Amino acid sequence: MPEIICNTSPLQYLHQVGLLDVVRTLVGRLIVPPAVVAELEEGRIRGVDVPDLSTLGWVSIRVPQSRAAVPLITDIGPGETQVLMLALESSDAIVVLDDALARQMAEVIGIRLTGTLGLLLDARRAGLIPALRPVIDQLQALRFRLAPHTRAAVLKLAGEE
Repeated sequence: MPEIICNTSPLQYLHQVGLLDVVRTLVGRLIVPPAVVAELEEGRIRGVDVPDLSTLGWVSIRVPQSRAAVPLITDIGPGETQVLMLALESSDAIVVLDDALARQMAEVIGIRLTGTLGLLLDARRAGLIPALRPVIDQLQALRFRLAPHTRAAVLKLAGEE
């Protein structure tokens, strides 16, 4: 089974819509880098409703060991950077990213990826959630950025067009 390495926003949004446990059911274990932990702690300090990773025994924190990729990764946040670094250190990883530039970088360097919507689509297909449309509506109410054509495509894939 591939290692699943997750960035901040999927954890935040899935927590806020009450579906973070769906990730545990889908992937079993999740890896996050220290920068993601720091971003979540900063969010908590600012009053944002984010998960406390210390209470999630299925989430592991892993420090990237190699700094070789750092000069190649620019214009993205520390969480995205460390997620990509960890993926480069793994022989079989899937990253969970929502940031468009980070997703482009992952594709360019050959890292498999998904995002919040991809996880939710997998959950819908596995019967873990009854419908995707209300969850997407909740995400958008939380200011999750979603282009209309992407929304339509995801709902079509879920059989909810």
